[in-house]
Amino acid sequence: MIVKPVEFAESAICDLEEILAWYAEQQVPDVGERLVQELFARTEQLAEFPESGRIVPEFDVKTIRELIHPPFRLVYRIDSTKIWIVRVWRSERLLRLP
Repeated sequence: MIVKPVEFAESAICDLEEILAWYAEQQVPDVGERLVQELFARTEQLAEFPESGRIVPEFDVKTIRELIHPPFRLVYRIDSTKIWIVRVWRSERLLRLP
């Protein structure tokens, strides 16, 4: 089995920071921190099972996938050497095609 490292793109890091900020504004920073920790933990499976997420319906590209962790979508891209977490969005948000 080939294990690929999982890395977070700057866009995903910004998304996580916005999640923390939003929950802090709602006066429940502990909820935001717990959710972000859960999101990080959720990505650990990708190192060994990169295709375990579903193909993102809006793109229908085999290498762009997502894990659903309500209320969030962890969108990631599989390349030849690693897994890139590219966005972390609310589940109900649809991705826009370029």
